Amino acid sequence: MNDAAPAPTPAPAPRKRARVRAPELIGKGGWLNTGGEELTLADLRGKCVVVDFWTFCCINCLHVIDELRALERRHPDTVVVVGVHSPKFVHEAEHRAVVDAVERYGVEHPVLDDPDLATWKQYAVRAWPTLVVIDPEGYVVAQHAGEGHVHAIERLVTELAAEHGAKGTLRRGDGPFVAPEPEPTALRFPGKAVLLPSGNLLVSDTTRHQLVELAPDGETVVRRIGQGDHRGATDSTWVRSRFNEPQGLALLPDGSVAVADSVSHKLRRFAPESGRTTTLAGTGEQWMRGDATRGPGREVNLSSPWDVAFWRGKVWIAMAGVHQLWTYDLQDGTVGVAAGTTDEGLVDGPAAEAWFAQPSGLAATADRLWVADSETSALRWVDPDGIVRTAVGTGLFDFGHRDGPAGQALFQHPLGVTALPDGSVAVSDTYNHALRRYDPATGEVTTLATDLREPSDAVLAGEDIVVVESARHRLTRLRLPQEAVRVESAAHRTRRAVTEVAPGALRLDVVFRAPAGQKPDTRYGPSTRLLVSATPPGLLLRGEGADTELSRTLHLDPGIEEGVLHISATAASCDDDPANPCPACHVHRQEWGVPVRLVEGGADRLPLVLTGPDAQAP
Repeated sequence: MNDAAPAPTPAPAPRKRARVRAPELIGKGGWLNTGGEELTLADLRGKCVVVDFWTFCCINCLHVIDELRALERRHPDTVVVVGVHSPKFVHEAEHRAVVDAVERYGVEHPVLDDPDLATWKQYAVRAWPTLVVIDPEGYVVAQHAGEGHVHAIERLVTELAAEHGAKGTLRRGDGPFVAPEPEPTALRFPGKAVLLPSGNLLVSDTTRHQLVELAPDGETVVRRIGQGDHRGATDSTWVRSRFNEPQGLALLPDGSVAVADSVSHKLRRFAPESGRTTTLAGTGEQWMRGDATRGPGREVNLSSPWDVAFWRGKVWIAMAGVHQLWTYDLQDGTVGVAAGTTDEGLVDGPAAEAWFAQPSGLAATADRLWVADSETSALRWVDPDGIVRTAVGTGLFDFGHRDGPAGQALFQHPLGVTALPDGSVAVSDTYNHALRRYDPATGEVTTLATDLREPSDAVLAGEDIVVVESARHRLTRLRLPQEAVRVESAAHRTRRAVTEVAPGALRLDVVFRAPAGQKPDTRYGPSTRLLVSATPPGLLLRGEGADTELSRTLHLDPGIEEGVLHISATAASCDDDPANPCPACHVHRQEWGVPVRLVEGGADRLPLVLTGPDAQAP
């Protein structure tokens, strides 16, 4: 008898994941930033390719473009970033608008204009933004939804470069980006404007990273504030200062101007008399979940401040990057959240419970702070008691150009709002190329002017209103008419592809795998959270609400033909390095609005990828 212990059973070898060949990049809008050349994946073979699915209305997409700049600088000869523009709004399907957006936001890599979402569908994308990594041999190796993933992608492409360099399948050298010729205009995609006490106009010249002071005619340049040749956030004289895509401007009681310096994530101040700039709030780092939401201004992170207004003794900030309103106190120098939860949507009520969706324009009157809530195509306001209300707009997926009673009227991604002397407001209805008017006394919306190319703001100047025509790179002076211009009404739903699902039980699976070098952070309990709701609410018979599991069975009402599932997933991970006593922690979050149509024989499972190595959810 042999008393020796039996040999241990060998552990099974890890299952080898099937390699998925990357689908071709196709889009009838063609290629930008390539010098007129068409690109194929074969042209990119030998490079680590990062495909960025984006749309230019989306603040999270703009954050990813900023994140990718650093990656492109650090890996210029091994990594090629390719943008695939996948529109949400009707206006974003216009080729000219995509060309403008690529220049406006300083995109320095090839971009495919895909107005019909052909490549979006081939890659099974369901959210803006989504990043897909393709290895030098043309296989998909990772997919990430949302922002904040570039640190993990950089680690992956570094490993891919080493692996394929050793195999001989890496091709070093310049990428296919060809910069377009600059246009000699006085302004370049201006964002906002304010009337100075001198009668001059101050304009945020966003793409050139400057403020420009113009004479009262709105054309003659008095001076340029900021060097403008490079992005930055330098406080100094008007000649030496630097900005980074400045947007909103607000006149303060002392005659200085508050500046929403969007990409530097700072609130700045410019003093016209001395010509100096200073920083009021923001550290230069983007606010992330878990960061402080109140404190000394220069010690608290901000996130893409887009507009500012002085109301009830404080500077109010439209914090587009986190779907909130913040305030800065000029007396004690503190900054903090004033309204919004960071959840994206349209929910009225007490400030601490309200939801916004990329607030981008502010205007103050005695009894209201008006808000242009761009992603919900809504006009909203905050009253002195801190209650958030909606004047026009119904949610994230309804937009168009329709005048009439507020309950029926529609905007399309408005970026600006201006208080008028009679108590009404003018709305810069950006994607409708129109200036609209809402009158609280009558509850009516009318159109004041059309054929304005992407108006993003307007300012009163005497009896005129001066409109910032962002995509025409100019200010346009209009006399406020006695009657509105009549235009043909139009209504739209979001362009996001509809998913056909079966009535009854629907299995929702959110795929999350911690990126390479990280592990789920379970030190304080479950590291995941899933929140589900629907429009209309009756679409969900069961399955709504929040839980820690990333999989859930939803029960859909067979009596409702169409609706939208609103899904928000969060997962936390931390660096997996036993030798590091203070590993960095990372929060992965994405929100989906998934239009669904209930049909017999439709899918009984809805997979969504938060982050993982697969080309699509299993």
